[in-house]
Amino acid sequence: MSKFDWQKAEVSRRALLKGAAGLGAAGALGLPFGPQARAEETTWTLANSMRSLANPYHAAFAKGGEEFAKSVGAKYEQLVTEGNSQKGMSDIRALLQRTGGKLILNVDPNDSPDARVIVEEVQKAGGYVVTQWNKPNDLHPWDHNPNYVAHMSFDGVPAAKTIAEALFKSFGGEGGIVAIGGILSNVPAIERKLGLDQAIEASGGKIKLLDFQPADWNEQKAFEIMQAWITRFGDDIKGVFAANDGMGVGALEALRQNGLAGKVQVVGLDGIEAAVAAVEAGEFAGTVAWDPMWTGGMGLAIPYAVATGKIDIAKEPKEHREFYGTAIIVTKDTVAGYRANPGKVDFNDFWGKATGQIQYRS
Repeated sequence: MSKFDWQKAEVSRRALLKGAAGLGAAGALGLPFGPQARAEETTWTLANSMRSLANPYHAAFAKGGEEFAKSVGAKYEQLVTEGNSQKGMSDIRALLQRTGGKLILNVDPNDSPDARVIVEEVQKAGGYVVTQWNKPNDLHPWDHNPNYVAHMSFDGVPAAKTIAEALFKSFGGEGGIVAIGGILSNVPAIERKLGLDQAIEASGGKIKLLDFQPADWNEQKAFEIMQAWITRFGDDIKGVFAANDGMGVGALEALRQNGLAGKVQVVGLDGIEAAVAAVEAGEFAGTVAWDPMWTGGMGLAIPYAVATGKIDIAKEPKEHREFYGTAIIVTKDTVAGYRANPGKVDFNDFWGKATGQIQYRS
């Protein structure tokens, strides 16, 4: 199954278990989570850690974590790094100390090297951790059993290549583009730039990259970069590639202020509401939806099942320890279907949306 076919991907979407009735049914079926949770299960504190709640993707990520915590009656805390690795790690250490190690953590590390320190701190304290997106290639969950439960990500290379090709198609497949990158040391930023490069190479010289600049996942920085590019390149800009939707929205605002929205198409990745609405309005050629409610909730559901004895994670195959989720390409041709089938999360279906073991590129 293609990770990028939303019609097929939607077949695997399941209804979210809501309220006491849904949870009661889960318990009756012998599924992992239900309202009859043992008292000791609720002593675990659940937490998500991420860069910023101002980013709509991370806001939805946080919401997924909160929804799962509510479904099992557990305490939930939200940590924000504000783009500062030291703050992120300090906050996690403080929470580990405050909870006596009874912490289940789902973390999107600010930088890849942070993941190793976080895993070691959680393991030493006796907690459980899932990492998202960023980690060193030689850091693996099975080397830190059972505390390092899993690493979750999405394959940014083919997703970025596909959405870049949608951008090229939107202006006839020939001309100049500008590209905005994320934090250059982040795995997603590296992968998405590689996917863009592959799409440009596949164009056979018809697409020219006028300039590439990192905006560190920051919407305001992207706005300022785009303003400068409009002055510098003018009509030579046929399209804008942004490594995430937040930066794409920043670039779009610059285009709007110069009367170019819709004339110069933008693409991004994350599937945030503003980007999907821009696709509908004809201002974005497309976006990639990463399903942040799933990553935010499932990144806690799986380690919670491990901590409470529902899963022996050391016996799970590697494709359940480091795995890709399902990416959904949203363009003008698919946006109506995407809107008609909003993603729901079944917190008992741990790997239902996984699409294979993560592959590492040199």
